[in-house]
Amino acid sequence: MADYATVTDIINLKRPLTSAEQTRASNLIPVVCDAIRYEAQKVGKDMDALIAADTVLASVAKAVTVDMVMRELNTSGNQLPATQYSESAGGISQSYTLPNASGSINLWPSDKKRLGLARQQIGTLDMRGV
Repeated sequence: MADYATVTDIINLKRPLTSAEQTRASNLIPVVCDAIRYEAQKVGKDMDALIAADTVLASVAKAVTVDMVMRELNTSGNQLPATQYSESAGGISQSYTLPNASGSINLWPSDKKRLGLARQQIGTLDMRGV
């Protein structure tokens, strides 16, 4: 089971990384890839087999892996788990929206959709028997 992206991919696709970020990214990549594999298993798919058979999906998996690692790298470890906050000083105020405030490593719904893992659910409720 190979990883879907490398630290070099992150540098080439996003931005240069400090040596500390490179170390963190190299530790995050296998965790992110396993998270993708797990989400695929939950919908009955073998992501590694799918990627081996489809080079386009391999590129998409690389992009999703890079995006997930970057979300984690861009989240500082000392922030509160909030999605938005604001600061004011005198007549100046600044508001922030944090993309991954809790620092959790999760696939966003958009990531699942890009990988073909989004589930569509169809259901009905028969009200006649109630």
